[in-house]
Amino acid sequence: MNELLIKLGKIIKQKRKDIGISQENFAYKIGMDRTYYSSIENGKHNISILQIEKIANGLDITISELLQDLK
Repeated sequence: MNELLIKLGKIIKQKRKDIGISQENFAYKIGMDRTYYSSIENGKHNISILQIEKIANGLDITISELLQDLK
């Protein structure tokens, strides 16, 4: 697995937990299959910018805010 994808997945997971929503409910909220979303949080998929936008919108943050800790 790619280190960058793992780090992004951890950031997404933490931000989701910060808003207090389950993985299943969040995936439903953003219109994504739960198992696919889970694989994103686990760093197993190289996701597109459109998927990143969908996740950021679901978290009510900008793409920049989502990616700011990705260094």
